Amino acid sequence: MMTTIINAIPEYVLTVVISAVFIFAIRYVHTYVHSKALHAKTAQSKELWSFMDQVASTAVASLVSADKTGDQKFTAATAIVQDALTKQGFTTVDIKAIEAAVQAAYEKSPLTPAVVQKDPVKQAIKTAPNRANQTLLTTGHEEAKG
Repeated sequence: MMTTIINAIPEYVLTVVISAVFIFAIRYVHTYVHSKALHAKTAQSKELWSFMDQVASTAVASLVSADKTGDQKFTAATAIVQDALTKQGFTTVDIKAIEAAVQAAYEKSPLTPAVVQKDPVKQAIKTAPNRANQTLLTTGHEEAKG
């Protein structure tokens, strides 16, 4: 009876080790497959955005000389991009993303007039009263008055 138990211990240990290795392998493979799927989805998304950016730039450039209002050109460019995406099999792209790509293409276009915008923070600093001088005057340091 005791020898049967002693002889069975290596079989039990071997079964436990093989089971543990099997469970670890399944978890590792699951993690590996999940990371590969995530990478593929990221790569596909990157390709989609790159393609959409190119098509939007082309659409904006093609409509520059069109006899249309800005809103009509924007709508036409959006339709061109949406049609090109559909033809390439990208049917689930949100219209807001397409509109953002068209707007970005318009803003990057060399045909867009450059508008120099003033930095509101710098403007506020230039027009703000210098409170440091007022603080120094109220603490009795008149020599810092400069």
